[in-house]
Amino acid sequence: MGMNYQKKAIEIMDNVSKVIVGKEDVTKLVLTSLIAGGHVLLEDVPGTGKTMLAKTVAKSVDAQFSRIQFTPDLLPSDVTGINYYNQKAGEFVFRRGPVFSNILLADEINRATPRTQSALLECMEEHQVTVDSDTYRLEEPFLVIATQNPIETAGTYQLPEAQLDRFLMKICMGYPEKDGEIEILNRFLKASPLTSVESVCSKEEVLKMQQEAKEVYVHPSLMGYIVDIAAATRKHSSVAIGVSPRGTLTMVNAARAFAYIEGREYIVPEDIRILAEPVFAHRLVLRHGLTYQDNRNALMQTIMESVEVPTEDWGK
Repeated sequence: MGMNYQKKAIEIMDNVSKVIVGKEDVTKLVLTSLIAGGHVLLEDVPGTGKTMLAKTVAKSVDAQFSRIQFTPDLLPSDVTGINYYNQKAGEFVFRRGPVFSNILLADEINRATPRTQSALLECMEEHQVTVDSDTYRLEEPFLVIATQNPIETAGTYQLPEAQLDRFLMKICMGYPEKDGEIEILNRFLKASPLTSVESVCSKEEVLKMQQEAKEVYVHPSLMGYIVDIAAATRKHSSVAIGVSPRGTLTMVNAARAFAYIEGREYIVPEDIRILAEPVFAHRLVLRHGLTYQDNRNALMQTIMESVEVPTEDWGK
């Protein structure tokens, strides 16, 4: 196995840190999703840098980027595209929507109606778009970075469980530390540092990283560990629906990509422990109308503590 392109992951992280202050852990998770071929949901109050992070990652990769601002009156065709009648040609022509890109920023996704949210579902899951029974493939790599404000905000529709499950990770940005916030003020005094960001990686290189990450070794005991964690979520008294087999498969892919960014050819239990909250917590459906995100994260922590961590030599 080669890790010829792994240094590109480090270059992207360094590039993002020129704009985003002190969010290396969040950046690493977004990059993990990109390399694992999954989508990311960033949730936090307005102004914490969700959109800025998405844009910086997109600019770091020389690929097609587009942004959709989700609003209550956004239609599915505003996402996917539409067949319109071209009078000159005397026929219907397909006009591609913004979803035809490599990195799509779906801003404030929970402001759109469920019908429009579900238009994005097929694109995320199948990497294709169907309009009037014609199907169009999306170009690889394809990453959706969606942002949403916390559920309690007025004028938002809760994302359906099926839609949440399509996201490889759900990440909270969090407020910066004091020194970090001062640094942000300094960086943005003159102009946005985003304007001077150059791409450090081609989309072909992203595809190569995705291929190489698939070669990362997963020890059978760690497969067992992932399945044990999922089983523990299904048995927990506060959980109505636990992590699905899709969730466990997602964790394997995420852990491989995370280990790859770390420069290892095998995964270790720590990778799974770091990824448990962002990969598993949003997949839990809680009983008694417990929907608040902090409950899920805290619950995931508790469940992790109840599962025995295997100890082995993790290389082949």
